[in-house]
Amino acid sequence: MLEKIRGHHAAGDGVMGAPRMHEALIYEGETASLNRILRLTAADGLAGVPQRRRRRHKPSGMRPAFVRNHLARNFTANEPNTKWVVDITYLRTGEGWLYLCAVLDLYSGKVIGWSMAPVQDRHLVLKAVMMACWQQRDRSEVILHSDRGTQFTSAEYQQFLKDHLIASSMNDGGHCGDNAAAEGFFGKLKLEQVYRRRYLML
Repeated sequence: MLEKIRGHHAAGDGVMGAPRMHEALIYEGETASLNRILRLTAADGLAGVPQRRRRRHKPSGMRPAFVRNHLARNFTANEPNTKWVVDITYLRTGEGWLYLCAVLDLYSGKVIGWSMAPVQDRHLVLKAVMMACWQQRDRSEVILHSDRGTQFTSAEYQQFLKDHLIASSMNDGGHCGDNAAAEGFFGKLKLEQVYRRRYLML
């Protein structure tokens, strides 16, 4: 068991903690409890990378009257291209902040559209959503959920969704957990790929 734990820790570039290690081992058919994994990793001096709790403010707008929260924190999807989530995060580079917008399909958890730019505006979002639309084959209506950032409440963004048969969904007021799926993805991305590296923006 310890050899498997060491293998997962090395393969994950040293970022995988006991909870995710436990999930990986259960997926492989092991029956070890989380407490046992915690004991083994601690005894062997293995530890994951702790999550940082730091946020930058993103300006919010007023949710359009015709938009509601279609997901209501139900982040499961039974088919692809039925529920998407979108959000923006920031990345520190050698030349300043770089913003990343990503669209995730809740069915697979995969990023199906993304864009990056030195400013966070509606164009950043539209490029990411457009990429997601390109991979959608059947063009059936899909729900796209976001927070109330001004990029998402803009008239141009809302018209783009309407033209592409996308139902706009937004957080309820004061409920940051309404877009937890997108925020969780960004948290894991930063933990595993951003915080321990220094990026240059060419």
